[in-house]
Amino acid sequence: MLAAIRSAAVLGVEAFDVTVEVDCTRGLPHWAIVGMAASSVKESRERVSAALANAGIDLPPRRITCNLAPADVAKTGTAFDLPIAIAVLVAFGVIEEERTRNCVFLGELGLDGSVRPVRGVLSVARRLAREADSPTLILPQANVSEASLVRELDLCAPATISELVAWLTSSRLPRAAPAAAARPRESDADFSEVVGQESAKRALEIAAAGGHNCLLIGPPGAGKTMLARRLPSILPALAEEEALEVTAIQSVAGLLSEGKWTTQGRPFRAPHHSVSTAGLIGGGSSPRPGEVSLAHHGVLFLDELLEFPRNTLEALRQPMEDGRVTIARASSAVVYPARFMLVAAMNPCPCGHYGNVGRTCICTEADVHRYRGRLSGPLLDRIDLHLTLLPVGLRQLGAGTAAESSEVVRERVARARQVQLRRTGAERAACNAQANGRLLLRHCDSAARELLTSAAESLGLSARAYHRVIKVARTIADLSATDRISEDHVGEALQYRPTRLAPQRIAATA
Repeated sequence: MLAAIRSAAVLGVEAFDVTVEVDCTRGLPHWAIVGMAASSVKESRERVSAALANAGIDLPPRRITCNLAPADVAKTGTAFDLPIAIAVLVAFGVIEEERTRNCVFLGELGLDGSVRPVRGVLSVARRLAREADSPTLILPQANVSEASLVRELDLCAPATISELVAWLTSSRLPRAAPAAAARPRESDADFSEVVGQESAKRALEIAAAGGHNCLLIGPPGAGKTMLARRLPSILPALAEEEALEVTAIQSVAGLLSEGKWTTQGRPFRAPHHSVSTAGLIGGGSSPRPGEVSLAHHGVLFLDELLEFPRNTLEALRQPMEDGRVTIARASSAVVYPARFMLVAAMNPCPCGHYGNVGRTCICTEADVHRYRGRLSGPLLDRIDLHLTLLPVGLRQLGAGTAAESSEVVRERVARARQVQLRRTGAERAACNAQANGRLLLRHCDSAARELLTSAAESLGLSARAYHRVIKVARTIADLSATDRISEDHVGEALQYRPTRLAPQRIAATA
């Protein structure tokens, strides 16, 4: 008595096929699960046995061997409960094998026979939809919402194992109704609430339009966190393919819940400075995506930047450059996407009041330089916009002057991104931050080239910083709807490069 049932697993955010083979023979009752199965998979024998018994399905005692092929790839998670149970029932002749053809099974089983949600369903659905003859995906009801984002796939969602057995033995599999994702909730945070800080708002608009990384430096109360948390409100909605990627990562991380997720809101992640390197980058014995991957196509905000451990910050360099994270283990290597905008905030000194008029700084010059020295030069090079925030005066705060809303700024950002999309000819969004700086240099006029060259020599810019200035200037030109990069665009871009690591004096505005 041999049965083979089709299932799937996820490695990183990509799914691969798994065949669940079950052999039932006479002998002493015994369960064995092989095929590089982790502990969570081997525990399936207990869950499946109890679920079938409580569902009223009595099976004679047999020696059962279950193999998960390919056997040279590690399997983790509880999604194999349902395919193992169905394979056992096919092997015992309870279900005809013909009824399970062109079906893929995923799901965890409760001891009462209920089918419970699992992680990574969207990744599996996207893979199955690419097949010429797409199979029917049989999955838990709680996972229908994310799987239904893939419109080309037939879904079946039983509530219990007994319900599924009844469908497979007596009638056709009913198709699950696609569930609509919740609309993204309008953010309460709006740029119109920010009083003053016009230069900072301008820098964030440039960052949003070109996908650039940004560093905000200022004393406590200058509005660094307030500005950073309003950045998502000026970013355009996710494209369909971007939304699928973001949702797939959240599914693998176990962050999706029924009726509480959207497909258009950009991620905003703000980990505490006590986060571990594995928590920020990803990893663990069974690798999981970190904060950089959860911020894919969105914003990663690091408040109190210099309070993060230095080795944790240095681990950001590779994903900031490549847009992905590779986590290597002895058995395999897992790749997670990590194309995010980094927005960081830091104080000018340990006490936070260096150069702040009206407040006394207790730090020595050596303390300030030592504090700033925690941020390495290579990491600073990867941040396109460096901005020192000035404290807003009390008179200006009390005046309540009206400012532009996020909706108005978002329209300008969206237009600039459309220009970039047409320039690259790509099918999906490609921001200036990821563009080839050498190619963008062709758009500079002679005066802009001369200014850029002389400034790079006097400021001692690295080759990376040189090209990042070009990218920022290209974004500024896109915001002004100009085809060529002029001297003014380069001049404004150079203002956002740090001239030295030493802190600048901060004066309060009236």
